[in-house]
Amino acid sequence: ILNYDIMARFRRRTCIILLLFILFICSIMMALKTLRPDRAGFGDPFGLGLLPELQQRTVLLDSKQNLLNRAQGDTVTRVSNLHSIAVNTMKASMSPVKKLEEELSSPNYNFHIFYYTWYGNPQFDGKYIHWNHPLLPHWDPKIANNYPKGRHNPPEDIGANFYPELGSYSSKDPTVIEAHMKQMRTASTGVIVLSWYPPGMADENGEPTDDLVPVVLDYAHKYNLKVTFHIEPYKDRDDRSMYHNVKYIIDKYGSHPAFYRHKTSTGRLLPMFYVYDSYVTIPEIWANLLTVSGSQSIRNTPYDALFIALLVEERHKHDIHRSGFDGMYTYFATNGFSYGSSHHNWASLKAFCDSNNLMFIPSVGPGYIDTSIRPWNNHNTRNRVNGKYYETAFSAALLVRPEIISITSFNEWHEGTQIEKAVPKRTGQMVYLDYKPHKPNVYLELTQKWSEKYRKEQEQWLM
Repeated sequence: ILNYDIMARFRRRTCIILLLFILFICSIMMALKTLRPDRAGFGDPFGLGLLPELQQRTVLLDSKQNLLNRAQGDTVTRVSNLHSIAVNTMKASMSPVKKLEEELSSPNYNFHIFYYTWYGNPQFDGKYIHWNHPLLPHWDPKIANNYPKGRHNPPEDIGANFYPELGSYSSKDPTVIEAHMKQMRTASTGVIVLSWYPPGMADENGEPTDDLVPVVLDYAHKYNLKVTFHIEPYKDRDDRSMYHNVKYIIDKYGSHPAFYRHKTSTGRLLPMFYVYDSYVTIPEIWANLLTVSGSQSIRNTPYDALFIALLVEERHKHDIHRSGFDGMYTYFATNGFSYGSSHHNWASLKAFCDSNNLMFIPSVGPGYIDTSIRPWNNHNTRNRVNGKYYETAFSAALLVRPEIISITSFNEWHEGTQIEKAVPKRTGQMVYLDYKPHKPNVYLELTQKWSEKYRKEQEQWLM
């Protein structure tokens, strides 16, 4: 009886000790969980969001200092005013970062979206820019004679088949830039691929926009987005000018926390540059810049980066490889328009890239229509089919398991590839297309849906 009593007390004491130990472990786990960020940035090399209050102060101070520094050295009154407006707008709209993180989808840094800052209006630019796009004639005079000529007359008549919810906006308007950043973050994209020309240069219908880059970077940083550059085919682009321009971009913008760097398979963090119309320059010229033995080589220098070429025709894949590029993208949102933009070719292109240590970045788009500026180009129109066209493109992209998917586009309104919010509009004899029966944000929601789907499938690929 005595032994039984001793054993019973021993068991009871053991159970109590075990229970206390379990409670102690649970309390430690709960404490650790409270230290974990609510929504850690996906793939964010800077770990933003870990200390939201500190991040908020840093964003505000950095933004104010950057904008003030630029304003001090700027002798052009309009640009100075722009920076002042940007500073004030940033201060007024700087809601707590933690609240933003809770309200918005996590950024997906493997979703890159093409973005254009070439739009202007009288309030910010003294005139309309790009919204008044000319009607481009067909190269065959006989065909050109059958179509109207002239240019559009904003704000009611713009060079687009859809009409933006923000109206005929200026890309310099800080409230517009912020609205765009919020929309892109809502769509769960992570990297803005900014259309870029060197200082003092622009497309034939626009004005220089390099001065706007710092403001875009500041607002991108507020929304935990990154910015990379879509280098356009500027005049006399070659190996030498590209070296100088890449150096310029990295020297001037590379230290900004929103400047995008891609983590390679070897663990290096490198800037990335998309090179539009890369095929117009012969491979031998590119090889001077992009191969280790090239006469103008950028490899193994502080300005080394990942260079992504545009693939249009099938033969371009061999040229891209010989040139020393690190990968290829397809850009065009018209399935069937080019070899590269045809979904059924993506599997073979991915296989080629895999066997040659190249990145394959398919470009998906919601549709295509550019008859507002090319009235003779009906055959390349691709109907959105209430979002089904977009989802088909995403589905085709996911099938080839790409490391990155690019989206054409956020706001290329002239070619009707935008996912930016659009609204119904009727003016005179013009009836703009719209997203009905869906809401203006439907393509942002679809992008967010496929971003989450991509993340889940990517986890399976990596298992």
